[in-house]
Amino acid sequence: MPKKPNILLITSDQQHWNTLGAFQPELTTPNLDRLVREGTTFDRAYCPNPTCTPSRASIITGMYPSQHGAWTLGTKLLETRHTVGEDFAAAGYRTALVGKAHFQPLRSTEAYPSVEAYPYLQDLAYWRDFHGPFYGFDHVELARNHTNEAHVGQHYALWLEEQGCHDWRQYFLPPTGSMDPAITYTWPIPEQFHYNTWIAERTNVLLESYQAKDEPFFLWASFFDPHPEYLVPEPWASMYDPEQLTVPAVTPGEHDRNPPHFGLTQQEDPDFSHLAETGYGIHGYRSHHYYEYGQQLRLTDVDRKRLVAVYYGMISMMDKYIGRILDKLDELGLAEDTIVVFTTDHGHFFGQHGLQAKGGFHYEDLIRLPFVVRYPGQVPAGRRSDAIQSLVDLAPTFLSFAGLPIPHEMTGCDQRKVWLGERESAREHAIVEFRHEPTTIHQKTYVDARYKITVYYNQIYGELFDLQTDPNELCNLWDDPGSAALKSELLLRYVWAELGKEPMPMPRIHHA
Repeated sequence: MPKKPNILLITSDQQHWNTLGAFQPELTTPNLDRLVREGTTFDRAYCPNPTCTPSRASIITGMYPSQHGAWTLGTKLLETRHTVGEDFAAAGYRTALVGKAHFQPLRSTEAYPSVEAYPYLQDLAYWRDFHGPFYGFDHVELARNHTNEAHVGQHYALWLEEQGCHDWRQYFLPPTGSMDPAITYTWPIPEQFHYNTWIAERTNVLLESYQAKDEPFFLWASFFDPHPEYLVPEPWASMYDPEQLTVPAVTPGEHDRNPPHFGLTQQEDPDFSHLAETGYGIHGYRSHHYYEYGQQLRLTDVDRKRLVAVYYGMISMMDKYIGRILDKLDELGLAEDTIVVFTTDHGHFFGQHGLQAKGGFHYEDLIRLPFVVRYPGQVPAGRRSDAIQSLVDLAPTFLSFAGLPIPHEMTGCDQRKVWLGERESAREHAIVEFRHEPTTIHQKTYVDARYKITVYYNQIYGELFDLQTDPNELCNLWDDPGSAALKSELLLRYVWAELGKEPMPMPRIHHA
C-alpha cells in the first residue's frame, strides 16, 4: 500500500503575486525560487476574499466565506464548522498550526467569544497550558501581531521569554510594549527574536517529532510577513535600494470609467458618507493620498519608495526562514513524501492604481496570489501553469492526495490531477467576495481565463476588464457600448457560477 503523503502548507500574509525572485528580478528569494524549480507554479491562483479571516477560514473549511460564516474581519469562524484537520486527524494524521491563525476576531463579544482577543490574547498563563485542539489542529502555537503591533502575546511571547528575551516589550507598541511609535522602516528587534525565527524553529521541532515517531502530518507554517506595518530588522531593512526599484503609481485617467468610490480614493478629502463609511482604515474606503505610518499621516515620494524596499526586505527575510524549514525536510528524509504548498492569504497594493494596502478593490494585485506546489516525483518540476486555483481548493485537494473522502460541504475543487499534470484544469473560473462592516459596499467578482467582472450589491455600476488585452486593468469596459454583449454573457456566467453545477453545492447564503 503506497504511503500517504505528508502535507506542509507554508503561507505568507498579504503578499503580492509578483514578488517571487524567480519571476521578479528586483527581488531575492532563493528558497522560494528553489520551490519554483522543484515544483509547479500556478500563475492564476486567487483568494476567495481579500482580507485575512475569511480567506484563512476558507483554507481549512474548503468553503467560501459566505458559506462558512466568517465573511469579514470581525466575524468568527464558529467552532462547529467542519475543518480539514478533523478529516486528517480521523485518518491518523498529526495536525498542527504554527504562527498566525486569525480565525477569530480581535474583539470578543458575549455572543461570539474569542480566544484570539483580549484578555486571553496576553494571558500567558492561559497559553502556557493551551495547545489545542483548535479548529481541527491537535497542536497550535499562535501569535497575533504584525511586526510591532501591541497585540503581541500568546505562544510567541512565551517563546521570547524562553529565549532569554525578558525585555521583549521594548520591541512592541504601547500599551503592551514601550517601543517609540516614531521608529519606522528598521525594526530594532534582533533577528534571533523575530517571529520568523520562532515559526521556523517550532515548525522544525514538530517535524522532528513526527519523523521520530513515523507519523504522517498536516502542518501549517503560517508566517506574518510581509503584512504591514513595514518593519524588518537589519540587514533586511537596507537590503534594497529604493532608487533602484520600480514603484507603481496611478495612471492618469484610469479611474474615469470606474465606480465612483475609486476616484474618491484619489481625492484629498473625499466624502464617503453615501457608503456609510465610518473610517475603518485600510479595510474601508478612504483617501489613498494618506497612509498612517509611524507618526506620519501622509507619505512622500521618498516614503513610498522606502516602503517598497522594506516590503521586499520582509519577503527576503521570510524566505530565509522558509529555507530553514525546507532544509529540515531534507535533513529528516521527509521531502520525498511531503507535499509542500506555498501561497498567501491575499495580495497587496503598494501604489498600484494609486492604492495602498487593501480594501474593497478586486484588482489582480489584491486577489491574485503566489502559488507553488512541490511533490517530488509526482508534481512536475520547473513547470508553470495557468490553470485557475482558489484557496477553497486546498482542503479538498489535500484530502484527495491522501486518499480520504471529501466532505460534501466542501465546495472547492479537487485539483489533484491538475497538480500532477494529468489534467489541464479543474475549474473555469474563480469567485471572490468582499463585504466589510460597517460599509454598505458588498461586491463579488467572477474571473475566468480572460475576463473579469465585478458586481455590487444594489448598484448599477461595476467593472469589466479584459485581462488579455488590458492586463494592468486600466480600461473598465462596464459602460462600453461595444462590450454590452460580453457583459451580458459574463453576468449570466457569474449567475450560474453562484448557483453551481450538479451536484448542487451548498448555497452561498450565510450572512450574505
